[in-house]
Amino acid sequence: MANQKRVLLLCGDYVEDYEVMVPFQALLAYGVAVDAVCPGKKSGDICRTAVHQLSGHQTYSETRGHNFALNATFDEIEASKYDGLFIPGGRAPEYLAVNESVLDLVKSFANTKKPIVAICHGQLILAAADVVRGRRCTAYPAVKPVLVAAGAHWEEPETLASCTIDGNLITGPTYEGNPEFIRLFVKALGGSIVGSGKRILFLCGDFMEDYEVKVPFQSLQALECHVDAVCPKKKAGEKCPTAVHDFEGDQTYSEKPGHDFTLNANFESVDVSSYDGLVIPGGRAPEYLALDDDVIKLVQEFMESKKPVASICHGQQILSAAGVLKGKKCTAYPAVKLNVILGGATWLEPEPIDRCFTDGLLVTGAAWPGHPEFISQFMALLGVHVKF
Repeated sequence: MANQKRVLLLCGDYVEDYEVMVPFQALLAYGVAVDAVCPGKKSGDICRTAVHQLSGHQTYSETRGHNFALNATFDEIEASKYDGLFIPGGRAPEYLAVNESVLDLVKSFANTKKPIVAICHGQLILAAADVVRGRRCTAYPAVKPVLVAAGAHWEEPETLASCTIDGNLITGPTYEGNPEFIRLFVKALGGSIVGSGKRILFLCGDFMEDYEVKVPFQSLQALECHVDAVCPKKKAGEKCPTAVHDFEGDQTYSEKPGHDFTLNANFESVDVSSYDGLVIPGGRAPEYLALDDDVIKLVQEFMESKKPVASICHGQQILSAAGVLKGKKCTAYPAVKLNVILGGATWLEPEPIDRCFTDGLLVTGAAWPGHPEFISQFMALLGVHVKF
């Protein structure tokens, strides 16, 4: 694309998992080129991530997240080639804020008035670069003393999803605000959303894959879609624990505990006619959801109503059990190939693993690295896109 927007994502070890991957994959899905870099690392290297959440203690808990793969080399970047900068939080900003190369990079963006988004602890870098003096700014509350000392006008976040805008600077306290941060960033880049207002249902369950629920969920919210997440036998406000699946040298994927995902609607109240589409995340949840007659009936009703359905990874176990794959072309996580074939579908090899396919109103993907394709193909079926 001749006029494609290009943004830089500033990463580091133990960056917060959602705060790096959601904007990275959402922006790619919208057609924005995103380079993810880390000082001292090269394209293809890994940054460890951290799962941060409030778990009833006086501060947030931390567990290991996914391994995030960089796609550019820090020492080779030229700030002038980018249209904006995105700084995630987590623990990475603590050490990035004392890196002179990082501070010079941030100052160059600030001097050219290009959009800068910083979340959570990312504002430590802004303070160290002396770009918040006299500016309205918010952050994770524990960062307040540093921002005040750096001369910022502190704005108390009303919720952990709130954000503050001051010129080219967009700041917020946590990943709960990802949809608004991303939407505001897209607008600052000159983008506009076409076809917003769609109503989407997410079919959730315990130990669904962490990224496979949160990334499409918040990516669609950022496009001003109404997104409901439900789980059988649970109500709005209750949580589903999630699983972090990665390849770490074993014969199959490893599993670590992910974030707790909060449901926002009741399964028993779902009216299929009120939704424009359905998303089925993968992970381990589909194994038991495929045994639930009410889940099967719900999926069948979406397919019979000719509404777009997007299913990823192990989610196709539910589609197979529902008998809706007959005559379809379909991919999935390779271990689910047997379910797909026995369900009557034509198997499409996910080569590479981020390949996704659309057959009629069905989008299928193999794993979370394919989210940009997965989300963009689902957007196309919904009639939603970002225009620059």
